[in-house]
Amino acid sequence: MIADPADCEVRSVERFLNAKNVKPAEILRQLVEIYGGNVMPDEMVRKWVRQFNDGRTNVHDEARSGRHSVVNGGLVVKVNEKIRENRRFTIRILFDDFPQISKTVLHEIVTNRLNYRKLCSRWVPKMLTDEHKTKGFSSALTFLTRYSEEGNEFRNKIVTGDETWVCHVTPESKQ
Repeated sequence: MIADPADCEVRSVERFLNAKNVKPAEILRQLVEIYGGNVMPDEMVRKWVRQFNDGRTNVHDEARSGRHSVVNGGLVVKVNEKIRENRRFTIRILFDDFPQISKTVLHEIVTNRLNYRKLCSRWVPKMLTDEHKTKGFSSALTFLTRYSEEGNEFRNKIVTGDETWVCHVTPESKQ
């Protein structure tokens, strides 16, 4: 199946225009007019028109055979356990523990599946946990209560800054 619903919509428009015997160049011109310049290349429009002329009716990509993904829930859990054992890991170190998985796939698991990002020299989760959300809510409620009691004087005592929540990690100097 195609990943982007806009692609399906574009193909449906192509199919409709092709059914009305509109030439591929005119189909592309209308698609560019509606969706912008980067809609799809001329060759792709011609390919789809040719397929519709040959009797294709479905605008979705055909299922393809190929290698199944090695990424599954169990593997993601194992990678997460290794990361929690040593927060100073690198993808190369993880690769030593999981030689059956490419470094690219390991990086995808760490960044996209587990939502870690590099902070100084450690990987940390970038999503707030329920505990972080509760503490944030509690702090906001405390501030609101103090503001209602002390008024504008309380606002003059608040110092703000940009921060990132870090789970049990104290970044160390690189010196």
